[in-house]
Amino acid sequence: MNMPNKETGVVYGTEDVLTSLCNSVTRVLNVATQTKIHYSGMVQRITKTGLKPDIGCFVLFDGGFSGLVVLNFAGAAALEIYEKYMLSMGMPKSELATNFTSDEVANILGELMNQIVGDFTGKVRRELQTNITQNQPKMLVLTKQVMLSVDTPLDRPEMRRVSFFTEANNIFYLELAIDRTEFIKLHDFDSSEIVDPDAFMDLQQANQSNAAAASPAPAANNDSDADELLRSLGM
Repeated sequence: MNMPNKETGVVYGTEDVLTSLCNSVTRVLNVATQTKIHYSGMVQRITKTGLKPDIGCFVLFDGGFSGLVVLNFAGAAALEIYEKYMLSMGMPKSELATNFTSDEVANILGELMNQIVGDFTGKVRRELQTNITQNQPKMLVLTKQVMLSVDTPLDRPEMRRVSFFTEANNIFYLELAIDRTEFIKLHDFDSSEIVDPDAFMDLQQANQSNAAAASPAPAANNDSDADELLRSLGM
């Protein structure tokens, strides 16, 4: 008699998605700032997500499951992350922005947010064998005590908030809103064997470049004939 596979029925739910996202935040920011950033062992259930002072950033994603990621930074936390990142890149401190309202600070945080969600979507492809796509991060500097809600078309939304702490103990918050979903493992698989589409495209482009370099150059009159044809078509 066949015994049931103990692995079948393993569920990957909202908290697992949240943990994976939190790990992407710490991994990207730790490398970028060369400091130690950590998050709270407690998570809050919330009823709505929003952008809060001093800097709010959000990214929408869609695909295998839909959702919204928000990062809300206090000014001190935003400035610390920006400064540590720029200094790790070799920029002299005298040339750095000194106020969190600077466009440069918002641009750097948006770039880091993009890397964080990119790291997260890569893990989703490998570990959950599904795909999600993201839009460009949107940043907003809020100098007043206001809250802006970000609407997402979710059927059964689940929302969470996690506190993060920088090396200087400044605080910022991650908020996640996703459709209630569960992933159940049907059979064992090795996530390292799953093809990364980005890596595959890079390999394809490299192969095409090598093939182009190895092929003989076309005759000059062929080029002129092709140009003439394109011109006749109005292109």
